[in-house]
Parts: sequence; C-alpha cells; structure tokens
Amino acid sequence: MKTLYTAEALATGDGRNGHARSTDGKIDVDLSTPKEMGGSGEGTNPEQLFAAGYAACFHSALRLVAKHADANVDDSAVGAKVSIGPNEAGGFQLAVTLEVSLPHLAADEARALADKAHQVCPYSNATRGNIDVDVVVAED
Repeated sequence: MKTLYTAEALATGDGRNGHARSTDGKIDVDLSTPKEMGGSGEGTNPEQLFAAGYAACFHSALRLVAKHADANVDDSAVGAKVSIGPNEAGGFQLAVTLEVSLPHLAADEARALADKAHQVCPYSNATRGNIDVDVVVAED
C-alpha cells in the first residue's frame, strides 16, 4: 500500500476510563465506559469514535462513487450505529449498521451506490469478514 496519510493517537489512563488525544491535538477527549456497560457514561467511548469515523468515511466513499455515476447526492447523509457485545470465545465483538439517506435518488439507484461505496470505503474494507456490517438505505 502506498501511504497517503497516517493518523496518530494515544490513549492513556485506564483504557475505557481514560483520555485519548491525536498527536496534532485535533482530538482531545475524555473516555468513559457507557452506562449500559457499568460506567459513568460521562465521556465518549471507542464505539462512538468508531461510529463517527465510519459514518464520515462511508459518506465520503458514497459521494465519490456518486460523482462517477453523475448521481445527485445533495442532502445525503450516513449514520452509523456501532454495537458491542460478548462473543462466544469470552471476548467482545462489534457489529455495525450504516444508514444511508439519498433523498433525491430512486431506491434502486440509491441501493446500487451504497453497495458500490461499501466496496470502496476503507472502513468497509478493513471490517469485511471480521464484523457484521449492515448497510441500510433509507426510503425517503
């Protein structure tokens, strides 16, 4: 792979109850375990950060494939839900639902663009075969 960019961050403290900061200082957040997992829920958590990153990355991939298809993606949006739960091996696993909104496109065209974006997006490529990712296209 020819590297185009490398992001760097450091997590300190007690893992989920600590602090994370990117080396350039653009991300500088307190972390806390979600209330649903027995924590205070006062800070952000890795699942929220992953959801924000995946949503933004997928939206960028969607806009790229739409540009090549000359499709109208005005007012488009991508939401990401990242779930965490126990796996059969005694550890934990993630699952993702991506919610794609393309209000100016017919359902079949929107589905085709979302499917193509799922092949282009680096997050999708990194997670493929590792976690369940469900891409849902909203019917606006």
